[in-house]
Amino acid sequence: MSGPAPVSGAAPEGVTYASAGVDTEAGDLAVELMKGAVRATHGPQVLGGVGGFAGLYDFSAVSTYRRPLLATSTDGVGTKVAIAQAMDVHHTIGFDLVGMVVDDIVVVGATPLFMTDYIATGKVVPQRIADIVRGIAEACTVAGTALVGGETAEHPGLLAPDEYDVAGAATGVVEADELLGPERVRAGDVLVAMGSSGLHSNGYSLVRAVVRQAGWDLGRHVPEFGRTLGEELLEPTRVYALDCLALAHEPAAQVHAFTHVTGGGLAANLARVLPRGLVATVDRGSWVVPPVFSVVRDLGGVPRHDLESTLNLGVGMVAVVGPEGVDRALALCAARGVEAWVLGSVKQSDGVAAGSGAVVSGTKGVDGGAVLMAGDYRTS
Repeated sequence: MSGPAPVSGAAPEGVTYASAGVDTEAGDLAVELMKGAVRATHGPQVLGGVGGFAGLYDFSAVSTYRRPLLATSTDGVGTKVAIAQAMDVHHTIGFDLVGMVVDDIVVVGATPLFMTDYIATGKVVPQRIADIVRGIAEACTVAGTALVGGETAEHPGLLAPDEYDVAGAATGVVEADELLGPERVRAGDVLVAMGSSGLHSNGYSLVRAVVRQAGWDLGRHVPEFGRTLGEELLEPTRVYALDCLALAHEPAAQVHAFTHVTGGGLAANLARVLPRGLVATVDRGSWVVPPVFSVVRDLGGVPRHDLESTLNLGVGMVAVVGPEGVDRALALCAARGVEAWVLGSVKQSDGVAAGSGAVVSGTKGVDGGAVLMAGDYRTS
């Protein structure tokens, strides 16, 4: 049996990592551009600086806790990244990531300690990656948490050169006897809404479908917004971490639970923090739905059910407080520059049954209480 035929002429050039589409030098440059912003989130608890295999955090302060519980959360930004990519604006998407991750931790009363991020992209463009991480770092500062590490992965052939996705994870700590949640909620409690900054980071598949069907361009000026469609859709998620912790640490506010209004909408997320046997009534007439939600509704003919089960409709966080804590909670929110109002109340279910069309329960696998969406939204 003969061997392979000899190859004539010059030997072909070998395949390199660069020719396969991965530029490690670009990755190194991205780190150089971002590390100042990352370091700005570091306090004395962060050890080792930027560039280590693992982020190090001095956890010795936990020794002062009687029974510390660790809280952790992970999430991404979803298809909102498509808006950032289309507009070539990347320094705000970090607020969306931090808000989605860190504000899931504070709902149990936990103080977020540190966060890590992950960026996958078709091609590392150093300035773009640095812009993304700079936004994450700035949002971590707003949340009072350290950005201790991250990873940028170049995936040529899987993602287009200008495509990327982001994800993150965070860890926090709470004293066991200060844990917030359904176990603290009682009949007679009051719902205090905290206003959103807009769409936040949920429901963008619906919103993008509406925009695409209508044939609207992101550069279109929309009078209701006072700016372009793209600018409105890219409005960063409000980060509530320090606001929620301020409420939780104020005894007079009587905070029993928080709910972060993300995927699934207001009712579905509120139901997750109610115990069985209780129903929260949300008064639709207690606030005016911001223009972006009305425009999406009218432009796409989106049914109310889809709006309420997909978008936050102007409510980004809800505090469930004791009846004597309402005034203090509202005053504290106002002092911190957060729009807040009484959204509704909690009572015994008294036979209110899910499936009536206005009641939501059993969401996210939680066998808890129910939420009744009552009345109609105000127009002004």
